[in-house]
Amino acid sequence: MTWFLLAAAILSEVAASLSLKGSESAPALYAVVAVGYVAAFAFLSGVLKRGMALGVAYGIWGASGVALTAILSTFLFDEAFTPAMGVGLVLVMAGVLLVETGSHSAEIPISETSR
Repeated sequence: MTWFLLAAAILSEVAASLSLKGSESAPALYAVVAVGYVAAFAFLSGVLKRGMALGVAYGIWGASGVALTAILSTFLFDEAFTPAMGVGLVLVMAGVLLVETGSHSAEIPISETSR
């Protein structure tokens, strides 16, 4: 359920961000922007209440949102997607992966004998 809520938070944020760009030509999309951002934070709050570490949840949420928004805006708004942007997104995702895997090693208790 935690990962489902995180996916919902990501998709809500991406929908809101894309709608913000789309609202230039369709002001009615401001309603989608408001609902999308409120929903994104509500879902993210649910993720945190279920025990996912803040750094992990926020990192995945942020990195996934940036990646999806950049990729989808290429198709929806004919915005550029350069090789440098692709490398940047890979590096951001690698950083989030390191934070996520590092959080698991922090959960391993240090034995009393190793002190």
